[in-house]
Amino acid sequence: MIIPVDNLSQQALYGVIESFILREGTDYGEIEVSLDEKIAQVHQQLVLGNLVLVFSELHQTVNIMSTEQFNNQPYD
Repeated sequence: MIIPVDNLSQQALYGVIESFILREGTDYGEIEVSLDEKIAQVHQQLVLGNLVLVFSELHQTVNIMSTEQFNNQPYD
């Protein structure tokens, strides 16, 4: 289930994005990017709709994935 970005408090959204970045081990190439910059970039992608917040009822977790990845998920 997609969670609208506006449904989370700023603090909760920051926590979800930060957890996603740290878990994914995002690599930005030769130029080092600060955590705050990475968070801003992911937030912008969420606002633009390129990424979505997804709640898994089965696992009781929230994750971030590309809209394309979400749309191509197999349904049980």
